[in-house]
Amino acid sequence: MLEAVRNAFRLPDLRRKILITFGILVIYRLVAHVPIPGVNAEALRQLFATNQLLGLLDMFSGGAMSSFSVIAMGVSPYITATIILQLLVPVIPRLTEMIKEEREKLNRWGYILTVPLAALQGYAVASQLAQASGGGQAILSNFGFRDYPLATMATLATLTAGTMFAVWLGDLITEQGIGNGTSLIIFAGIVAGVPQRVGGILISNPQTLIVFLLVTAVTVAAIVVVQEGQRRIPVQYGRRVRALRGQRLRVVGGQSTHIPLRVNSAGMIPLIFAQSFLLFPGNIASYFLYSKTPWIAKVANGVYKVFNPQANIYWIIYFIAVVGLTYFYTDVVFRQQNLPETLQKQGGFIPGIRPGKHTADYLNKVMTRITFVGALFLGVVAILPWLTRGAGGSSQVGAMLMSSSGLLIVVGVVLDTMKQLEAQLLMRHYEGFIRT
Repeated sequence: MLEAVRNAFRLPDLRRKILITFGILVIYRLVAHVPIPGVNAEALRQLFATNQLLGLLDMFSGGAMSSFSVIAMGVSPYITATIILQLLVPVIPRLTEMIKEEREKLNRWGYILTVPLAALQGYAVASQLAQASGGGQAILSNFGFRDYPLATMATLATLTAGTMFAVWLGDLITEQGIGNGTSLIIFAGIVAGVPQRVGGILISNPQTLIVFLLVTAVTVAAIVVVQEGQRRIPVQYGRRVRALRGQRLRVVGGQSTHIPLRVNSAGMIPLIFAQSFLLFPGNIASYFLYSKTPWIAKVANGVYKVFNPQANIYWIIYFIAVVGLTYFYTDVVFRQQNLPETLQKQGGFIPGIRPGKHTADYLNKVMTRITFVGALFLGVVAILPWLTRGAGGSSQVGAMLMSSSGLLIVVGVVLDTMKQLEAQLLMRHYEGFIRT
């Protein structure tokens, strides 16, 4: 890896791509510290220390939510819009055709859908901050259409524009730099918070730092193994005889290749969905804990206890939700690829399996089996903070451990970026070989 980075810096064009990537990430981090007017920073910090739903949003905003900056929503609405369109593809035939023929138009729809989603998410978060308090102090004092209509509109417009600015920066990295821009922005926010967490554990309990580092190292190694794990399905292309004008008959085709079916095709999407679904009911119930209506307060307390991350039942439900959502999302993505039809059109077949429905059934059967391993692994990674709670004689290890989604994002982004970097180096190596 280090050798690849050194070789990349020796090439002017690759060095330019890497410097552009770092420069855009620096710009994003600087803008992430420009707060919305009227925010009480100290009260906001105390609220984030106790609210895990806001912590999840903070991760996908690249750390901008914790200061409620102008890009507090980050790229989260864009990710939501992309996921919504992916889930709608099997339902709407027009979207299925669009994926095959007009991919750019579908991406444009994603950008358009991001705007209302950013405004709605911004309003929801700002309303929550306006009603909540940190340490007994108001967090956002000038928000609300009834009392502050102009300030509210300005806040929502700023948050929406900030999201589109973040998406634009991510696209710039993808086009002009190295790696996936959206993922790198989230990656930068996660990594930027690690030194602060390590410093906190050093101050509070230095002995647990060793346990923290060991658990993190083992988890990262396991994520790399599973992320890179795949089942290779052999594919054979039939030979065909072609006669070009003025030439002899030629035999083409007959090549052998394989279809790489990944053990974890869903990535970290199931963890995101599961966390959002499970944290949302408890967050809503917290507003009705002290209701004057007895039965509402009783129901709210029951819901809050079940979906409280401090309760054991929460982590059991979390594990089941991650496993189920992994199967669901993998099936949705796999159906969109439509591998059996693609193989049949290209003249390919799996040895011993008939083309068409038999190939589809075989691939679905194999995918279901290997997804079982990936789903169990994601489930274990998801509840890892709960499993490590109390390790090393301190409950802080589980809290200090980088979040499950964060670990998957960091490892996945590093692997993807290094693969792109090595591909760029390989292309230049081949180019130089051909010229000589």
